[in-house]
Amino acid sequence: MYSTICVHTPAKTGASILMIYTGGTLGMAYDANGQLKPFDFGQILQNLPEIDRFDFTLTVIAFDNPIDSSNVTPNHWIEWAQIIEQNYTLYDGFVILHGTDTMAYSASALSFLLKGLNKPVIFTGAQLPIGSIRTDARENMITALEIASARNERNEPQVSEVCIYFHSRLLRGNRAKKVESTQFDAFYSENYPPLAEAGISIDFRPALMRPFVTEATLQVQKHMDDRVAILKIFPGISRYVVESILNIPDLQAVVLETYGSGNAPTDTWFTECLSKAIQRGIVILNVSQCLGGTVLQGRYSTSKHLLDIGVIGGGDITTEAAITKLMYLAGSGLSKTDWQPLLTTSICGEMS
Repeated sequence: MYSTICVHTPAKTGASILMIYTGGTLGMAYDANGQLKPFDFGQILQNLPEIDRFDFTLTVIAFDNPIDSSNVTPNHWIEWAQIIEQNYTLYDGFVILHGTDTMAYSASALSFLLKGLNKPVIFTGAQLPIGSIRTDARENMITALEIASARNERNEPQVSEVCIYFHSRLLRGNRAKKVESTQFDAFYSENYPPLAEAGISIDFRPALMRPFVTEATLQVQKHMDDRVAILKIFPGISRYVVESILNIPDLQAVVLETYGSGNAPTDTWFTECLSKAIQRGIVILNVSQCLGGTVLQGRYSTSKHLLDIGVIGGGDITTEAAITKLMYLAGSGLSKTDWQPLLTTSICGEMS
């Protein structure tokens, strides 16, 4: 359950923004005893008086029981996507406040679920609570709101996709990874440049963004299938470990995290395990463990055997986008023969 609060209605409104507080560090504040507790968004103007200077209406949906992002599940993604669907015609943009640990997974998931999205959906959060003296919450939230309300010279949304705004950078949501737990620059996108950078002004880069499509209609998928797994290769990985994962009952798909440009052990037992899984109908998607670069199956002999048995190369997709894309496809009702072209091409900017 959640409550809806209209926190800012200026006399002349330039836009209307819906902010969805799901949980996370940003929404915590100190009480009179110095203890952290969930922030009362009904009092947001006392903590962020800058919002009162914006020329847009701001409405906040705050969940009664904020979610630590470590507890986020696909059911939460479906719920948030449906909230956006239900409010899509009422608001010009959306900001989702979310814990940093799984933000990249959530942003990736919503990029797939919100097919035909033509408005900004901006995830943000903080490394320190909004009540901390040195918090990054204020700048992240204020700039995310400004980006969500921004329009170009044609009066179209400046951003028409799911993004993460954090520490002065606007990143495509399904290209981002959390790379820091103790610094403010928590997110990075190695294989795709920032869509905007915020300094004295916000420098948008339209050529890098998904274009606004006038005739687009939002369609929200209502199901994701979590019968997927991640198998990360490491030196000394045993047959028992590999078989334990590949023999999970009713497993539908696996993200295989390999070395470098898609390389993996060439031991006969390893290849046989993967081959038997593929023959049973399990889709295996090869994703690199590296932060940057791309999978090129067949470039080296240590990846040709994967190509030969039917492992699908994931290109430069992140693990976060790969696993949520598999959940999305598994829940789409499409046959697995239809998955292959979708796994090797970009659906919503998640791979080159």
